[in-house]
Amino acid sequence: MTQSGVAFGTSGARGLVTAMTDAVCFAYTVGYLKHLATLGEFSPGTPVAVAGDLRPSTPRIVRACVAAIRSMRGEPVFCGFVPTPALCVHAFARGIPSLMVTGSHIPADRNGIKFNRAHGEFLKTDEAAMREQDVELPEGWFDADGALAIAADLPAITDVVPPFVARYRDFFGPDALSGLTLGVYQHSAVGRDVLVDIVEVLGGKAVPLGRMDSFIPVDTEAVRPEDAALARDWAAAGTLDAILTTDGDSDRPLLADRAGNWLRGDVLGILAARFLNAAAVTTPVSSNTALELSGFAKEVRRTRIGSPFVVAAMTEAAEAGLVPSVGYEANGGFLLASDVTRDGRTLAALPTRDSVLPMICALVAAREQGRDLDALVATLPPRFTLSDRLVEMPTAQSQAQIAKLGEDPEGGAAALGFTKACGPLHHVDKTDGLRMIFANGEIIHLRPSGNAPELRVYVEADSPERADELLKTGLAAVSTWRQG
Repeated sequence: MTQSGVAFGTSGARGLVTAMTDAVCFAYTVGYLKHLATLGEFSPGTPVAVAGDLRPSTPRIVRACVAAIRSMRGEPVFCGFVPTPALCVHAFARGIPSLMVTGSHIPADRNGIKFNRAHGEFLKTDEAAMREQDVELPEGWFDADGALAIAADLPAITDVVPPFVARYRDFFGPDALSGLTLGVYQHSAVGRDVLVDIVEVLGGKAVPLGRMDSFIPVDTEAVRPEDAALARDWAAAGTLDAILTTDGDSDRPLLADRAGNWLRGDVLGILAARFLNAAAVTTPVSSNTALELSGFAKEVRRTRIGSPFVVAAMTEAAEAGLVPSVGYEANGGFLLASDVTRDGRTLAALPTRDSVLPMICALVAAREQGRDLDALVATLPPRFTLSDRLVEMPTAQSQAQIAKLGEDPEGGAAALGFTKACGPLHHVDKTDGLRMIFANGEIIHLRPSGNAPELRVYVEADSPERADELLKTGLAAVSTWRQG
């Protein structure tokens, strides 16, 4: 791990494609299986499900992972190139380990491996234990550059898509989206065709848009200007009720209203949680505070950023009897710690990010209330979040600057121009990065990305215009940190 530079990020192992050699990916997978063996979740003969996204490096890494499974005498189950939640629905239902080769939303020069346990996501405690495993590479299996030197044919594909599509049809019903015409921005998302299938099986009309052969790093938290412009252009014809899309591995959603305005993931999460009558809602500290102001949940739990933290806290809530217990992230990924029943239909728990569920919940809620999506969003308290990133900012440099700011938040906020922009600093939250809450209720939150050398800037205000101003202020201020 140290030599390769491939390390655990917010969710799974991530690194440059050049660093993620076959040998490195093989070693990671062996360490993963050795850890599961200590938990009684893996032994010779155990099936291990594997899938991947559509970035160019993924097939090679999948083969390295399959070779590792065979070296441990496991039985690789190749699920093809499918959404991460589709893989998890299949694996969790069978109580078998699974791994997804994906870099999620990050550029194609990087990739990753997301590991799962037999019934849920890999938690941070699992990552620590996996690091302790001793791994030996089989002699003669790799060349001097770390490339596989043996045959590593993939098994025949096990089709996991039909049960995944049926999951939504059985819960929402075949007429849930009847009468709606929905654009599906396909780009290079691995679930682009699956999303079309789901819209149609729920009675909606799907209009595929923007399909790409090359990989596009769609980030649902920091929407590219190109994607904002595309949505507005598609919406301008006036024929679409909404536009749906996902990130690369299709576990994070992005939903636009009739005018082509992309909804924030933390707003979408509130709409979905409210629609499902959640008793407990878990979300990272960076998510919109309209959740608490909405008042529908008996309990709200705030965590560090990353699905493993959300999973741990929402599972605790479910075990305490607070059900339905759900979670979501600011990127829109929605998680179920418990089964949910609505109108006599039950949706089984899925304790990993799902992009489909929150988008369908919002569309059905709007349809049931006779509203457009923008009108549904307007029923929430007026709090607006935005985020963006300072790219090519080394993580260690971000951490050092944030630590220095944390030593004297008031002085640091003044030096960065935040006090001038927002007024006096009221409170600082160090749950994840540094979250500055000002006396006027505005928020600026700085945090190094867990997946790439980027510094994330999150802001919150009472109007979208003010949030936009704060984001520009925040990005301009931290850009000076590049000079050290």
